[in-house]
Amino acid sequence: MSPADAPKVGVPLPLATRLAWLRVIRSENVGPATFRALINRYGGAEAALETLPELAARGGRKIKVASLAAVEDEMARAERLGARFVCLGEPDYPVLLRRTEQAPPVLAVMGGSEVLARPAVAIVGARNASLSGIKLTGRFATGLGRAGYAVVSGLARGIDAAAHEASLSTGTIGVFAGGLDRPYPSENRPLMRQIIDADGCLISEMPFGWEPRARDFPRRNRLVAGMALGLLVVEAATRSGSLISARLSAEMGRLVFAVPGSPLDPRAAGTNGLLKEGAILATDAGDVIAALRPLDARMTPPGDDVALEEPAGSGPADEPAEGERERIIETLGSTPIEIDDIIIHTGSTPGAVQLVLLELDLAGRLERHANGRVSLLL
Repeated sequence: MSPADAPKVGVPLPLATRLAWLRVIRSENVGPATFRALINRYGGAEAALETLPELAARGGRKIKVASLAAVEDEMARAERLGARFVCLGEPDYPVLLRRTEQAPPVLAVMGGSEVLARPAVAIVGARNASLSGIKLTGRFATGLGRAGYAVVSGLARGIDAAAHEASLSTGTIGVFAGGLDRPYPSENRPLMRQIIDADGCLISEMPFGWEPRARDFPRRNRLVAGMALGLLVVEAATRSGSLISARLSAEMGRLVFAVPGSPLDPRAAGTNGLLKEGAILATDAGDVIAALRPLDARMTPPGDDVALEEPAGSGPADEPAEGERERIIETLGSTPIEIDDIIIHTGSTPGAVQLVLLELDLAGRLERHANGRVSLLL
């Protein structure tokens, strides 16, 4: 049985729960890690919503909690556009993405869901791509599609657009930096329509109406990397969003591939640098396929990798004692540290430390880093 034919796991959430999830993640200062901490601590989104104002106030500020009317309006906008919301743990949620450290709790999805269940390869590269880079991207995407892989990319100009165009007939997934109703660049609107018409898929974690900002593109790159077994960089300068995608892929344990280029072309400086750092050299789709085939089994979900709606059993014992909250905060600085180190240094319970971090996070005073490290925003 191929990974695409494997039975889907997960349970669709009731509408009331879906609305509550959307309210939590659309509330101020709530990101994927904060969402997970809230749900696991309080046992469900409805209970978490009741605690948000108090937790943020303990951290030092008030926050705006998304209203039921606001998320109902967003759901109506999605329906008018032909989109839907898929929550973490539901059957149509992308298998590999759900296992990442910062998997979005809710995705806005437009198009077919079959392509989301298939093993995927991400292809990224320069916006100002060379003609040879665009042609080579087409060859990679075509070969990967014929081998059964969906192609994931970020709908940007250049390499991204070429990857999507070449994989229309075999399955492609476009990831937005803004809301699904705010495509960027606008010149790719016809391509987005082609993706939908070809039973491909468009996804975003951002709210409808959200205009993409510069810092939203690395967030999008995180989704591109997280949905794929491996990531191929065709052309990239030394300071490039594609290199951010490559770094994120490596941090997630994905394979990173790079196409070598002339040392005289600045668009090859980033890819050549990746090769020096250990990326897999790729000159055709066969190189990528040979490395990925042994990993296809990762696409078969184990069925128990997500459990966000189970109560965590927190109680009064997790409440910091007098002076303990201040002692925990004093251990934090601008340098990222491990949460386990905070627990050891303070002698506090894990629950008490997590609660204080949650309060700071909701107040906009905490920054979360890779591998569960945290720092204080000064």
